[in-house]
Amino acid sequence: GVMIAASYWSLLAPSIEMSEAMGLPGWLPPAVGFGCGALFIYALDRFIPHLHINFDPSNTEGPKVEWRRTTLLILAITLHNIPEGLAVGVLFGGVAAGIPEATIGGAVALEIGIGLQNFPEGIAVAMPLRRQGVSRFRSFWYGQLSAIVEPIAGVIGAAAVLWMQPVLPYALAFAAGAMIYVVIEEVVPETQQDRYTDVATLGFIGGFIVMMVLDVALG
Repeated sequence: GVMIAASYWSLLAPSIEMSEAMGLPGWLPPAVGFGCGALFIYALDRFIPHLHINFDPSNTEGPKVEWRRTTLLILAITLHNIPEGLAVGVLFGGVAAGIPEATIGGAVALEIGIGLQNFPEGIAVAMPLRRQGVSRFRSFWYGQLSAIVEPIAGVIGAAAVLWMQPVLPYALAFAAGAMIYVVIEEVVPETQQDRYTDVATLGFIGGFIVMMVLDVALG
């Protein structure tokens, strides 16, 4: 829910506004960036072996490898985190570049929303590892390690915007497309594999509301 709300209010809406301010069709940069972002994660999904949470090891995606289940789980969460880091970095890069449509309030709201959802993502890595007999420390460490790509992706996104300001509308939509792809292809199926699907749906609604309120209130 957080990722979908952030994709519109924090990323696509500013992308549309910036495109129009630059004299471009309001739909063009968002459409191009959104599609490229989705294709980027699709490519990573195809070429990085990973296993969705709650899925049987026989359902491993990407190249067939003999890696341990723990490694595949960590890679799955890592894929989730790449577009999140990009989104935060791109928006803060726009703020640093002095672009009016990129506000510090919106960037902070996005950072808070992504940070909140990182807690359950870390738990989603640590708990299955713990159930498999991995020590508490190692389970916790792997949960943290799965998010290491976020600051890396954030720096890349911010640097790209600062160096090439005209790409910001495309970059914002790129991050949105990447996040939406992850939600549909990775997150939603993971939440529908047990008997708690109603709880997952309510969690989605709650996350959407929280992110919407944060973005509108702070943005």
